[in-house]
Amino acid sequence: MIDLDAIIKSAENAAIELCDVAKLKSGQTVIVGCSTSEILGKNIGTCSNVEVGCAVFTALHNVFSERGIILAAGCCEHLNRAVITSRSVSGGFQIVNVIPTPEAGGAFASAAYSGLENPIALETFQADAGLDIGNTLIGMHLKRVAVPIRLSIKNIGNAALVVARTRPPFVGGVRAVYDENLI
Repeated sequence: MIDLDAIIKSAENAAIELCDVAKLKSGQTVIVGCSTSEILGKNIGTCSNVEVGCAVFTALHNVFSERGIILAAGCCEHLNRAVITSRSVSGGFQIVNVIPTPEAGGAFASAAYSGLENPIALETFQADAGLDIGNTLIGMHLKRVAVPIRLSIKNIGNAALVVARTRPPFVGGVRAVYDENLI
């Protein structure tokens, strides 16, 4: 039996904590990779679950939308890790023609495509922060420099949770002065 309430609560708490710890601001982006198979305790890519994908998407989308943060959903390897997001943030990234399904793209990406306003698929993306639910490998879609974050939430369902934020690269050296608001 799937405990959707616990999964939703964990996803909400992880999103809230990420926003707070990473000091995310309105207009910034979060890439989310999510294996519903891993959430259910199965191997990634073996048990895609639409109900879990929709529940996690809705929970995260609600938290991020309240704060003006833009959600991007990472697709699985069958769609070459394309990213689903709103067309309004697609500028500068190559659009690709694909609609994710639970079997190709994943249940979470499919839910994002159905739930986002004016969805688009992009070949690549550069997000300000990320939630990797179930070791889906979102690193390629994070801006340089990625900084790991430890949250109090370690898992969503049975899936391991890996979280990161990004910061601008440091340049200069020992005499350089840095803006603490960008760290």
